[in-house]
Amino acid sequence: MEAPKDKPSSRTSAIGWAARILCVLSIAFLALFSLDVFGEGTGLGQEILAFLLHNIPSFGLIILLIIAWKHELAGGAVITLVGLAASAYFYSLNYGRSHSVSTGLRAALIGAPFVVVGSLFMISYFLHRHKALAAQAQ
Repeated sequence: MEAPKDKPSSRTSAIGWAARILCVLSIAFLALFSLDVFGEGTGLGQEILAFLLHNIPSFGLIILLIIAWKHELAGGAVITLVGLAASAYFYSLNYGRSHSVSTGLRAALIGAPFVVVGSLFMISYFLHRHKALAAQAQ
């Protein structure tokens, strides 16, 4: 029995879900860095405010994930660009402080998962598109 023509293949679905899961895990990892605000001896209100401020990048990435979930090409392109920009920023910031290429490159790895995620979203889009075009041709 043949699968319905409008249903994506398991490979295409696996790539799309891999992108989503990796993005959620990467955002969660990034959010872990904001937990260092607790236990600094300031009041609870200040700690919660600092926690929310430190998570602004994570909130932005969650918005991008939602966009990519619905519009894989556009969301994937933006997430890839954000990952590349973050890598460039963290490289230049850490290289400027230490004048060490290896330190700069290690810091630049923060953006690498988002480059991979964005690429996976775009690959998933093109695989879906290819499958839809092939179905129309039949």
